[in-house]
Amino acid sequence: MEQREQWGSKAGFIIAAISSAVGLGNIWRYPYVVYENGGGAFLIPYFIALLTAAIPILIMEYALGHRSRGSVPRTFQGLSRRFEWIGWWQIFICVVIISYYMAIIGWALSYTYYSIGTQWGNDPESFFFKNFLGMSDSFWNFGGIQWKVLLPVLLAWAALYFVLIKGVKKGIEKSAKILMPILVVFMIIITIRGVTLPGSVEGLNVLLTPKFSALADPKVWIAAYGQVFFSLSIGFGIMMTYSSYLPKKSDLSNSAFIAGLANSGFEFLAALGVFGALGFLAVQQGVGVENVAKAGVGLAFVVFPNIINEFPGLNSLFGVCFFGALLFAGFTSAVSILEPCISAVREKFNLTRKAAVNWVCGITFVLSLLYTTRGGLRYLDTIDRFINSYGIVLAGLAEVIVLAWVLRQLDQIRDHVNGVSIIRIGRWWNFVLAVVTPIILIIMTAFNLVDELKKPYEGYPMSGLIVMGWGVAALVIVFGWIAQSISWKDQAMTTGRDEQ
Repeated sequence: MEQREQWGSKAGFIIAAISSAVGLGNIWRYPYVVYENGGGAFLIPYFIALLTAAIPILIMEYALGHRSRGSVPRTFQGLSRRFEWIGWWQIFICVVIISYYMAIIGWALSYTYYSIGTQWGNDPESFFFKNFLGMSDSFWNFGGIQWKVLLPVLLAWAALYFVLIKGVKKGIEKSAKILMPILVVFMIIITIRGVTLPGSVEGLNVLLTPKFSALADPKVWIAAYGQVFFSLSIGFGIMMTYSSYLPKKSDLSNSAFIAGLANSGFEFLAALGVFGALGFLAVQQGVGVENVAKAGVGLAFVVFPNIINEFPGLNSLFGVCFFGALLFAGFTSAVSILEPCISAVREKFNLTRKAAVNWVCGITFVLSLLYTTRGGLRYLDTIDRFINSYGIVLAGLAEVIVLAWVLRQLDQIRDHVNGVSIIRIGRWWNFVLAVVTPIILIIMTAFNLVDELKKPYEGYPMSGLIVMGWGVAALVIVFGWIAQSISWKDQAMTTGRDEQ
């Protein structure tokens, strides 16, 4: 087995961790979540959630990876052989996410090019759904490969492979140090332009005006916890893997606070730029901001091209900045999503890094072809909904319950953090992880289930939701159990504690 890699510097680790956290959701999800959940008042539950759930879990995952100095399955196997499957569950969640995430990165790459001369024309909605995606007419009509989607996805995969094959220091860390500053510059340009457009005040008022009555709504608080949970890349093994590459003497708690707060700052910056631009579009079209405010795919590939079309000048430049920001945010996150899989496969089967990268990239690339079909958007939407609502949340819940209540490891983990960190954490941290976080995650799951039972998601056929939704969410758990049953080929593998 090759010697375990390490980050070149603490700064490199923090930049890579921030790069992982700053993804597509920061740009196309967070602004709408704020708008929909009380505007400026949402910042209160958001920061409470950040301090009482996200950062505590981040510290825990940093400590677990740093202490075990191994992959996610190895970390859980080292705690108890019974729970190695949780680590593999999280790894297979990463496999599912990266398969569709690369499709979105391919879209962003295409639209960075289409921005030159605003090639989407005067009807961006038709261009995106009909011309670019070539969407089929029904859920189960796959419609064959759409070459306009496949080619940019191939390019994105080639770039991702190049970074991962270079390793932690020369690949992941170096790419993060290059791409993150560019991403921040792009977002600053977008934000300055967004808040200085005619009518931007209308959008900013809608975004920031606090509706304190919303704080009485439990769904607002659940939205806050959901946002910080997903945004910081916790619950599916990324931060455990990244922290396992740290030197033995590393400040864990300080790094967690820096990463958490930096991610929040980026989200807020993006929200200002997005809603400034939405205010401008609303004024140009003579409608209210609520008529143009959307989230996700609709915001990025339909609404923003409309906004760019309305700009009084430099349309192509701002199109390249916006879609370039999406591209780089998505790419840096993709690197972090795939690295836990590479680390796990490499250790389980005693492979070289090159062999592990070849296997993992090869398998996940084949899976990503599903989303390059003409029915790909529907499959992406369904799988993303269920893997986020039930995959990541339940995997995170299992992780916390096992560590806090079954193995009772929180005291040992806290001692490890305090032994290497300047900022010491107290027993409040134990209480948050043992009580607050499990309750919140259980409530989130219950609310999601109620929504599921009220009506089929997006009106998709039940067969599609069962196969692509519930089926995929269940399959990653099954694969976790299967992977646990396979013997470790790495002879240096710790045997775990059979008594637990």
